[in-house]
Amino acid sequence: MVIEAAGYNCAMTPQARRTADRLVALVSAVVGDRLESVAVYGAHASGTAEGHVHTLAIVAGLGFSDLEALARTADGWRREGLATPVLLDATEVSASLDAFPIELGAVMASYEVAHGRDPFDGLRIDPADLRRACEVQVRSHLIHLREGFLETSAVPAAIGRLVSNSAAPLLMLLTNLSRLAGESSTSPQHLAEFAGRMTGSPASVFADVLTSAGDGANTADGARLFPSYLAAVEGLARYVDRWSHQ
Repeated sequence: MVIEAAGYNCAMTPQARRTADRLVALVSAVVGDRLESVAVYGAHASGTAEGHVHTLAIVAGLGFSDLEALARTADGWRREGLATPVLLDATEVSASLDAFPIELGAVMASYEVAHGRDPFDGLRIDPADLRRACEVQVRSHLIHLREGFLETSAVPAAIGRLVSNSAAPLLMLLTNLSRLAGESSTSPQHLAEFAGRMTGSPASVFADVLTSAGDGANTADGARLFPSYLAAVEGLARYVDRWSHQ
């Protein structure tokens, strides 16, 4: 099985629609009919978010002069509630799938076209590319935990902050691994249970880390949790290493 674009039939928020329309007008004023596509992705595409809107814009023949002209409109983008758009040349979309399977896979999981063609029509992410990217992400997380622990000098308060600060990267990591395994839910509880099944570690270890974000003051719990957390991430690395697509 290959990983396909699944989010193109989402329900864009009204804020996202207005912002996307404004982006289309701003970019079109610079590149004209070379603007092939604008898509809103992430939570705004599924109608579940407020705040800055994330977009992808595809431009044929994208060059420095285009970037220079668009950069002059950046203040206007920010006032419109727009995060800096991802700009790709039309030839770069399919060529980037193997290099950025995690990043583009996240876009493909939830997006809606606001202008022009569907940028991912007919495109697929090879699970082998996603597996390699996930392995890099897992091993990087493991190395950073080990390095971070050394830098704490084994002080409980510092260990607690290390655990708390690692919650967001762990959430992203588990989301990507669940996508690799074909899981649909990305709630923290589901991801913790998924990770527990894959590693044989208690799901509660992952759940406790995921709920520790911003809880650096809970230093005793963080310090006590760290050995089990480290062992659980080592289990994730082994899981990804032996994973193979059927």
